[in-house]
Amino acid sequence: MVLFSIFLITVKTKRRLPNYLLATMLLLVAFDLTGFFAWKWMSGSDVLVILKTASSLLQMPLFFLYLVSVCYANFKLRPAHLLHGVVCLLFIFIFSLTNISERSVFWFEITGELQWAVYMLACFRELFRYEKIHQENHSFPNSKAYKWLFQFAVISTIAHSLVTFRWLFSAFNWEIAVLNLNIGISISILLITAWFVFKALHNPDLFTGVATKLRPLKAKIKSGDALHQDDFNQKKKEKLLIYMEQEKPYLDYDLTLQKLAFQIDIIDKELSILINHHIGQHFFDFVNEYRVNEAKRLLGNPDKKALTILEILYQVGFNSKSSFYTAFKKITGKTPVLYRKERLQQESPTKK
Repeated sequence: MVLFSIFLITVKTKRRLPNYLLATMLLLVAFDLTGFFAWKWMSGSDVLVILKTASSLLQMPLFFLYLVSVCYANFKLRPAHLLHGVVCLLFIFIFSLTNISERSVFWFEITGELQWAVYMLACFRELFRYEKIHQENHSFPNSKAYKWLFQFAVISTIAHSLVTFRWLFSAFNWEIAVLNLNIGISISILLITAWFVFKALHNPDLFTGVATKLRPLKAKIKSGDALHQDDFNQKKKEKLLIYMEQEKPYLDYDLTLQKLAFQIDIIDKELSILINHHIGQHFFDFVNEYRVNEAKRLLGNPDKKALTILEILYQVGFNSKSSFYTAFKKITGKTPVLYRKERLQQESPTKK
């Protein structure tokens, strides 16, 4: 864990902040785990015991900030983020006054559980918000990043249940159960860290964050924007549809709402409301429908029989086979292979 933290701090990357936050969190977890094997050594220093105990209250804030920094490409730390450390500082002060009394430890454990629940809920909220924003502003799927972050949050939740049970068993003085849970907690942390390292090293470009200034569509409408009313210019909608048909911007696999808005000279917020509210689709689905229709044209053309499915999906703007098959089947109800077979069979009698 310590070695991986050093790797995260020293490795060259375009976005260093997520690595720094994660490395700091892992170092704090390692510091917290020293209580399992170095308690006698640490117990000789009240300062170390207080810091080890209270610093665990920084783990969830750092995990939350790490998750947010990964989701949002231009996320930056601000002075206001220091407020996440207030609870930790409060208990350092309390422990210093009470010399870590039983009563202070009891309230520390209660606070730790409540803090964990609040931050984990905040993490899931940010993940759902991130996925919604991504669908409304990007034409390429980002399910891998969302799935990975979601998995990490769920696994962390399951692992934390062991800590909760340990706390409950400690209250009833079930020492054997507590000892077994300590072993289970250590093993689970080791496995999660190993899995995390494996994922991070094999997928260095796993995440493509969205901009922090972007908000879900409902938030834009609730903020008092009148563009969703009947006064929205119908000509802009016609301009968009004509541009999509004639210029085919969807062939760009990296097309975003901001890019398209610039191309047709419409404010991106207006375009977002136009597509999501008036046309009734996420930007992701709106663009993919054009791509699928273009793929249908190529698949049903006998003169394009030499083109493979892979060649076609790249030509129409998709960047992966899985995303192409998912979108194609969602719109047509068929796989590209079956669609091509049926269309070419229909074309054959016509030519004869």
